[in-house]
Parts: sequence; C-alpha cells; structure tokens
Amino acid sequence: MASHRKSRPTPRVAGIRTPALATAALTSVALLSQTADAAPSADEKPSLEEVEKKVDDLYRQAESATEKYNAAKEKTAKQRKRVDTLLDDVAQRAQKLNEAREELGSYAAAQYRTGAAAPGTATLLLADSPQDYFDRTHLMDRLTSRQKESVDDYFAQQSETMKKRQEAAESLQTLTESQADLKAAKATVQKKLATARELLSRLTAEEKARLAAIEKREQEEAARKAAELARQQAEEQRRREREEEEQAATAPQEDTGGPSTSPSAGTGETAAPADSTYAAKAEKAIAFARAQIGKPYVWGATGPDSYDCSGLTQAAWKAAGVTLPRTTYDQVNAGTAVPLSAALPGDLVFFYDDVTHVGIYIGNGMMIHAPKPGAYVREESVYYDGESSIHSVVRPA
Repeated sequence: MASHRKSRPTPRVAGIRTPALATAALTSVALLSQTADAAPSADEKPSLEEVEKKVDDLYRQAESATEKYNAAKEKTAKQRKRVDTLLDDVAQRAQKLNEAREELGSYAAAQYRTGAAAPGTATLLLADSPQDYFDRTHLMDRLTSRQKESVDDYFAQQSETMKKRQEAAESLQTLTESQADLKAAKATVQKKLATARELLSRLTAEEKARLAAIEKREQEEAARKAAELARQQAEEQRRREREEEEQAATAPQEDTGGPSTSPSAGTGETAAPADSTYAAKAEKAIAFARAQIGKPYVWGATGPDSYDCSGLTQAAWKAAGVTLPRTTYDQVNAGTAVPLSAALPGDLVFFYDDVTHVGIYIGNGMMIHAPKPGAYVREESVYYDGESSIHSVVRPA
C-alpha cells in the first residue's frame, strides 16, 4: 500500500522529536523579533510566505506535542487506576495478614491453657485421669495440624503482601514519571502556540490582508486537487461497474426453469454485505463529525464542546459503535491501509511523517477535521496542506 504515501526529502513537521529543526525554528523566531525591534532593511525582513511557513511549522509542532500530551494523559490515567487497584489489594491482604496473626495467637493461647508445652510424662502426671490425658493429646494433634496450616498461610500472606507493596511502589514511580511527561508536553504546546501568536501579532493590517490572500490561493489550489481526485474516483467507480456488468453478462447461466440462486462470479454480491455495513457505520460517523462543524479546536479536547484532531475522529467513530484509540499514533494502526485513490467516506486520512494530524474522509477529495489552534472544525480538502503532507489512509471498521 506504499503508493498512497507521499515521500518528502525532509519532514515538514519537526515536533519535539527533532531538536535540531526545533532549534532552527526558534532561532528564526528570535531573528524576526530582533528585526521588528531594530527596524531593519526590507531585504532582512522575512517575507509573508516565510512568516506563514514559520507559523504553520509552529502549529504542526504544537499538534505533535498535543498528541504526546494525549498519550501521556492516557498513560497517566491507566497508571493511576493500576496504583489504586494495587493499594486496595495491599489493604485487603494486610487485613488477611492480621487475621492470620490473630489465629496464630489463639493457638499459642490454647497450647498454654492445655499444657501442650509440657513434656508428655508431665502432662500425664498432671492429668486428672487417663481419659483426660488422652482427650488432651487428641486435641493437640488436631491443633498441631491446623496450626501448621495457619503458619504456612501466614507466611504466604506475608510474602504476597510484600510483593504487592513493591508493585505498588513501582507503579507510583511510573505514575510520577507519566505526570512529568504530561507536564512537559503541556508546556511545549503552550510555548509553541505563544510563539505563533506573537509572530502573527507583529503583522500589520496590510500584511495580514496579504497573508489571507495567500491562504485563499492555497485553499483554491487544494479545492482544485480535491475535485481532480473526485473525478478520478468517479471514473474508477464507473470502470468497476462496467467490469461487473460485463462479467455478469458473460457468466454461464444454468437453465433450471427459474431464477438462478447462485451469485455470478465477479458481481460483487458476496462483498456487498460487508461494504453496506461499513457504509452504514461511516454514515453515522460522518453525521456526527458534520454536527461538530463550527466548534473550536482545543488541544487535548475530546468534546462535546471542543476537539483536537484525534479527539474528533475518535468521537465520530464512537458514535458509529467503533472504538478507536486516543492518539493519531495509535489510530493509524487501528484499521486497514488503503490508497488515497480508493478512499471511501468514513476513512481516516493521516498527515505528516510523524503522523500528527488526522481527518475523516467524506468523499470527493474532502474531509472534516479539527485543523489547528485558533481554528474551528470544518470541511476542507485533503490537500489543504499540499499533496506531500498526506501520510496514509486507513479504514477503521
């Protein structure tokens, strides 16, 4: 399925995985800040295209950090649940250990009362009668057997409790590390977004208007490519239908005096139930996604009032009864990869080499996605950031 992956000489999104590129981006931001303060010559001032690229790169890096934040948050929640379970288990085992200790104490008291610690001859001499001696001996045989079981149980409980306490301590350490990762990812997101906002705030009204014009041209080009993809997909669909019709017409028919009950080879009848099932689920997922249009992108959000990209796709397919993982890194492996030319409504379209963005395909080269901070859930061309940004297409159900 490699045909749908678009190779690029260098990744567009550095994220926090490529510190060298991230350093270069921050250096460029510092340079722009200096030029704004020092009023440099026009030749030194970054062009609007360069500013746009810097801002886009910062947004992509923020989105990469957002997915890391989502993963750390999910890991933290799971680890906290495990720690709570282990602590409850340790408490229950400690209670059983105390009960076993009390039982041993009762056996010790019984030995003292019956004189079990005394030698056999002394016990016989101290007994009121021979029958009393035999009664005591029989009782201690039984006590000795039960006592041994209690001792064994006590040491087993003690060993298991110590083991669970160690597991709880290790899980607490892992939880602490997960919380640190969560805090670091959150700080990275906030820093990238603040830098992007600062860059945009330095633009004049005229520059903002020119930047909007650049973005409009890019959107028009993306729409043109989406229309071309829709045309190609429609042609491919018509070609398949013609092939099926020809195969149905040339397939041998049995003259049984009634309609044939055997499906013709190549007609697609055997695949129809699966296709219709997926189409029905995809329709529900798309309907949900469409109902979210206009809601703001918020990093780490999973609804219902705001979403990030993977939060939206997860919620959309959940509405169709399909459970997807939380992050783009996991969602990309939660289905079957297909080429973009064969994409169906409902498929997930992933972007960038580090798989940090996702949208839900709705047909005709278009998708619904939560684009970036400061934007809203919207319908847009899958080529919104250029053809080379498309990573893969996955069918989740």
